[in-house]
Amino acid sequence: MLESLRRIVQELNGIRGLQQVLDTIATRVRDAVGTEVCSVYLRDQKTDRYFFMATEGLNRDFIGKISVGSHEGLVGQVARREEPINLQDAIADPHFIYLPGIGEEEYKGFLGVPIIHQRTVLGVLVVQQKTQRRFDEDEEAFLVTISAQLAGVIAHAQLTGSISLLSEDEDEKLVGGKFVGVSGSAGVSIGTGVVVTPTADLYAVPDRSSSNIELELKFFTQCLAAVRKDIEELSSKLASRLAREEQALFDVYLSMLDDHALPLEVRERIEQGQWAQGAVSQVIRAHVDTFESMNDPYLKERATDVKDLGRRVLAYLQLTDDEELIYPDQTILIGEELTASMLAEVPPEKLAGLVSVRGSANSHVAIFARSLGIPTVMGVQDLPFTKLEGREIILDGYNGHVHYNPSEELHNRFKAIIEEESQLIKGFEVLKDLPGETTDKHRIGLWVNTGLMADVMRSLDRGAEGVGLFRSEVPFLLRERFPSEEEQRAIYREQLEAFAPRKVTMRTLDVGGDKSLSYFPIVEENPFLGWRGIRVTLDHPEIFLVQVRAMLKANQGLNNLRIMLPMISSVMELEEALELLYRAHDELIEELGVELELPEIGVMIEVPAAVYQARELAKRVNFLSVGSNDLTQYLLAVDRNNSRVASIFDPFHPAVLQALQKVADDAHAEGQQVSICGELAGNPLASPLLIAMGYDVLSMSATNLPKVKSVVRSLSYKQCQALLKQAMQMDNSREIRELLEQVLTEVGAHRMLNPVLDDVQITAV
Repeated sequence: MLESLRRIVQELNGIRGLQQVLDTIATRVRDAVGTEVCSVYLRDQKTDRYFFMATEGLNRDFIGKISVGSHEGLVGQVARREEPINLQDAIADPHFIYLPGIGEEEYKGFLGVPIIHQRTVLGVLVVQQKTQRRFDEDEEAFLVTISAQLAGVIAHAQLTGSISLLSEDEDEKLVGGKFVGVSGSAGVSIGTGVVVTPTADLYAVPDRSSSNIELELKFFTQCLAAVRKDIEELSSKLASRLAREEQALFDVYLSMLDDHALPLEVRERIEQGQWAQGAVSQVIRAHVDTFESMNDPYLKERATDVKDLGRRVLAYLQLTDDEELIYPDQTILIGEELTASMLAEVPPEKLAGLVSVRGSANSHVAIFARSLGIPTVMGVQDLPFTKLEGREIILDGYNGHVHYNPSEELHNRFKAIIEEESQLIKGFEVLKDLPGETTDKHRIGLWVNTGLMADVMRSLDRGAEGVGLFRSEVPFLLRERFPSEEEQRAIYREQLEAFAPRKVTMRTLDVGGDKSLSYFPIVEENPFLGWRGIRVTLDHPEIFLVQVRAMLKANQGLNNLRIMLPMISSVMELEEALELLYRAHDELIEELGVELELPEIGVMIEVPAAVYQARELAKRVNFLSVGSNDLTQYLLAVDRNNSRVASIFDPFHPAVLQALQKVADDAHAEGQQVSICGELAGNPLASPLLIAMGYDVLSMSATNLPKVKSVVRSLSYKQCQALLKQAMQMDNSREIRELLEQVLTEVGAHRMLNPVLDDVQITAV
């Protein structure tokens, strides 16, 4: 059955229409199991009924016309229990109900399995047989596996509308919907989708209409001729080195490029209004799917040849396409994997937001976006991005949501949020020079996280009192090689001078995990538990020493530098790093012949081990700083960049709050300052708890600083302490959030909270 399963899954990957998927499943599963009937029932979420949507063996005239409730019949039982039901004589079962017309009353053997996607039952897959038969374990496992595959297809169809609910031949319309990713940069924007693609990626070409069909056909013909010429030249070059049968491959390529072969289909699509790149992509992908679904190994391999040809033609189309991409006002830039260069192509005044199918909150483009204050959502894995060209997009960078083709109601609600945020920003101007203190004068430092010079002016304009985290890896990420000591010194000096005399906390190189250097690749099965942060630089002291020397040189005469060590998990690691740091300091004094002040040195608390050794670490350094993003990730065992488990990543989890309290207590017990520089520090809802815990500094993005300052200045220290006492007695984050929201509402600071919208009905426009 394994071979049957593989073929079915492969065939499904090449089908676009949902009804065709269901029909294919019904046919292939019936044949694979060797039974007489296979049917698929789909759940209608509004009515909670399961509709008879596909069958092989029963009466197809009733498809879409008959249904059962979630507590009716055997299908309802499978759905309600969320587990397979395997019966030798279904008719004798008390839950069996007669569905008139479909003809199942004579079938006794019954096996039904639920189709479940992310805890939600989407339908039921059923096989039946006339004779009494209990299906064996292999057959049951086979059906469960198929249902899991089908669940993803159905969920994608329901969510995106990119798979038609009618048939593949019907006009497909992308209905409105919502996708979930991870926040790359906070904020909300409404705009028009512009899809950008990498070179020669057949699966990333957006659907786009042609403004001049005749010109597009001529353009395609020119590119086709160039590819033919390339293949002929390649064939000629290799003629003396290849056997005759191998040389024949080039003849096959040329025959596929004959005017009556693939080009004919491409021209037909162009004549129907598709641009040349889109036509090539669609035709080639269709043929690749066909070849890959074939059983014959030789024919299956031809998919690679077709794909290669398609890429060659597409590369020419993209290389010689001199049509300038038009960026409308309020451009929402969308791509499979956005890059900084793609962002740079858009006029700054027109860029309203970024959406990337791949990538994380620490991707280069996300770092740029935060620096520029552009709302961004990363890692939107199921997004049918090639379909979003020219469509209205609402981007919720607070919650990592992307809405497309929104209803008028949703559009108006987000428009109101944008207008309110605009008013808030204007009101923040009066806060710039006011201190971060509670109503009863308890002082707390409000610092910023930076990585680029673009951050500096925005940070100072928002009243930043210092830098709690300078991401020193950013200059490394933006280069094709390790920056030299002098290059690093110049970059660090610029940051230190810009903020002087305010303190600037520079984190030593923190790569690994989801931050990789193209020229220093780290490939691991589990990168977040692997070689990252201080582990990398201790193994490569030449990198660490050069960076520390550059920082110390940059600090000369300013003396506002603090150095922070990331991913420390033991006292031994800290002592190794300190030894290298002291060595660099001594060497520079000897080289330069001047006295260099040794800056304050601190440790980032990011892993549970560091939480439990916080006091021992604090004895050896000048400050501790919690990286709440990684600490939450490791405490809850949740990848913070994975949209599938985004709802579980919760920094208000009681275990996280208890860990934060312990770190603050242990730092103060040793007389050391403690700060927090993760996303939690910039969440206005968390401010009262962090103040009461004793955090001396909250470091955040410049965007969030005025909101946090407004909340800090709205509460007394006594109120914060009372809130913390209540929160620490609660056993779930929902109650904690509700408590905090209630108190902030009472003091008039609720407008500072990140907007969270309840789901509303979203309809196509």
